[in-house]
Amino acid sequence: MTDRYGPDVLAGDWRSRGRTPVAEVPATRDLVVELAPDPERPGDEGFVGAVVAVEKQRVGLEDRAGRVRWFPLGGGFLVDGAPVRLVAPSAAPGAAARTTSGGRAAPSAGNAAVRARTARASRLLVEGRHDAELVEKVWGPDLRVEGVAVEYLEGVDRLEEELAAFGPGPDQRVGVLVDHLVPGSKESRIAAALGGPHVRILGHPFVDVWQAVRPERLGIAAWPEVPRGIEWKVGVCAALGWPHGDREDLARAWQRILGSVRHYADLETALLTPVEQLIDFVAADPAPEPAR
Repeated sequence: MTDRYGPDVLAGDWRSRGRTPVAEVPATRDLVVELAPDPERPGDEGFVGAVVAVEKQRVGLEDRAGRVRWFPLGGGFLVDGAPVRLVAPSAAPGAAARTTSGGRAAPSAGNAAVRARTARASRLLVEGRHDAELVEKVWGPDLRVEGVAVEYLEGVDRLEEELAAFGPGPDQRVGVLVDHLVPGSKESRIAAALGGPHVRILGHPFVDVWQAVRPERLGIAAWPEVPRGIEWKVGVCAALGWPHGDREDLARAWQRILGSVRHYADLETALLTPVEQLIDFVAADPAPEPAR
């Protein structure tokens, strides 16, 4: 006789049916995590911090202002936007570490440092020295592993000249990071004219790369609004009460800003996304030629 109602619905692990399993992630030092929404932790949603310690089944997270808060290990966290359960890291050697860009650090062989890959012909171009220094600080380890060099243009107006001299091709791609790439801007017109299969031009909407650093890292709520007719960096320093009388003052202001950056979570997504895409573009191996 056939059982018209089928098997026992309570048999097996019925509670987990239809649920997506949550990955367990070791709470290794410098791992950047975000608190997921939780009615038992009102007001904590969106808190972002880097792991600084794990003690007695609790994890210490340091926020952008340098404050450390403690939370129970387990669920309720996000890593790269995906829900995870934080667990105590293993004491065994070879535990996964992360670079300042959030990627997994390459393992070392014994005590020898990991060697950088031989430099590719491809290049990542940025507009100025500050852009180059910020990219190096956050993505430097990844760029060395991929063998990608970063060069700065001293202004996007020189891009056409640089591309003509470089000669982009399948084996030497060029990625270009542009400031203030918004519709109708000079930068958008240059990008439309010079982009191609071997040249990818992406950018961020900020007037200057300074704005790509989250203002909380500097203890301010937002970057100041600078009136037209005033040099943006000078206006920012003046509004913040920083010295701004000459180029040396502006250089010291940038070092103060750059020094506040520890890892990718200290930067705005509007910069993170194009930089990651450009690195993928220039680091890609050329497609094999079709067989004849």
